Amino acid sequence: MVSRVHKRTAVYRSIQQLRSITNSHARRKTSVILDASKYIRGLKQKLQELNQLAVAATQKDIEYGPMPMLKVEQQEEGYLIKVLSQRSCQGLLAFILEAFERLGLVVLQARASCVESFCLEAFGIKVSNNDVKHSLNTREIII
Repeated sequence: MVSRVHKRTAVYRSIQQLRSITNSHARRKTSVILDASKYIRGLKQKLQELNQLAVAATQKDIEYGPMPMLKVEQQEEGYLIKVLSQRSCQGLLAFILEAFERLGLVVLQARASCVESFCLEAFGIKVSNNDVKHSLNTREIII
């Protein structure tokens, strides 16, 4: 008789723990167990989604590969800039040219290729704002 009471008490405690973990408001044992199984299925689904996101994130890291290589050589009149990237991505050339502009570098000559990989060789000079306005006016007159 005592063992039955101990078993019932143990089962009751287990059911109470399941109720609290799964936030179940069911009164019957079977309903609590069903709620717990639904809760476990939901946790498994969330775990699978998180694993898929983790795999996708690692694939993106591998997909991007190494960063572009940048080499700057100072010449007599200006700078020779070489940019090499294993992957060609959309908007990279525009981004690089905007960066040159922000640095105050006027590109006089450039050669770019983006068939399989991205390659840019540019020759530019660093000028101040007054020199830029003067060179733009000179270009307009020449054209």
